[in-house]
Amino acid sequence: MRTLFRDNLDSFARGLIELCDLVRDLLDRASVALIESHLGDAEEALTIDGRLRGLVERSEAQAIELLVLEGPVARDLRQVISSIYIVEDLNRMATLAVHIATTARSRHPRAVLPEEFRDDFVSLAATSKDMVDTVRRLLAEPDPDTAAELDREDDAADETHDSVMARLAEAEGVTPQEVIDVTLIGRYYERFADHCVNVASRIIYLTTGERSEDYLRDTEDEESED
Repeated sequence: MRTLFRDNLDSFARGLIELCDLVRDLLDRASVALIESHLGDAEEALTIDGRLRGLVERSEAQAIELLVLEGPVARDLRQVISSIYIVEDLNRMATLAVHIATTARSRHPRAVLPEEFRDDFVSLAATSKDMVDTVRRLLAEPDPDTAAELDREDDAADETHDSVMARLAEAEGVTPQEVIDVTLIGRYYERFADHCVNVASRIIYLTTGERSEDYLRDTEDEESED
């Protein structure tokens, strides 16, 4: 019975990796559509989202089955519950990427971004991609130290976003629609990064039993003592 449960739990974990792969592909397509004003990538992003929704539903059904029918013990229960939250984070990350792709599609053939902000969004897209790549590695090989690194990457995304917002407030020659688009898309990337950090926090809890805040504080204390 436990062997069957472990097989089902492993299948559920593989589904999370597959889901993360789709989120990563969706973000890649959405970012290219945004930065390069490429309609085909925007359409492909929305196609990927259709496949992703089915996988989210399957993962949610698997989680319910594991909880209700299998009766997991303490550590397994922690893994299932953490994974349920991870599914939701990945789902929201996909939704944010879809918003980016939808904006690029609706503005095509016009560029969404004013030229003076293009490099900022190239940076935000690259940071977000690096972060979801790290999430993928964590799902395959959970490691609290790797998870902790995502906090620093999130700080970089926040700094870029804050710079965009400060300059946007003083920018000249930017249309009202561009102000709205830059504001919203900047927020989408910022929230995408935040959800990556959420997943990292779940991984830290899963592997150590500690809240991420406590683990990060303990790690910083150890480093300062060295």
